[in-house]
Amino acid sequence: MSHGKFHVRPDATGEFRFHLVAANGEEILGSEGYTARASCLKGIESVKRHAEDADAYERTISASGRYHFNLRAKNGEVIGNSQSYGTSEAMEKGIGAVMRIAPDAAVTAP
Repeated sequence: MSHGKFHVRPDATGEFRFHLVAANGEEILGSEGYTARASCLKGIESVKRHAEDADAYERTISASGRYHFNLRAKNGEVIGNSQSYGTSEAMEKGIGAVMRIAPDAAVTAP
């Protein structure tokens, strides 16, 4: 079975962000901006450690009715956030994908 990867890249402001990308190319989790590449890589390690903890996922619904989740570290800090989904079922599939893929995903970084 093909696994996803964490892609690390600088954004337009020069901050580093990671995206967890499934084998099919879909981005299933993203990060905040980090000023240093090393901090971004530490963020990935935190996601890998927390991804399998079902209690680490915070589910939300936007005012427009879209579903979204955050992955939180034990200290409550958001370490990853999802795209928006049209249904709660699709969001749950996204969480399941992160739980399966993130712990063993390779990291590609510039």
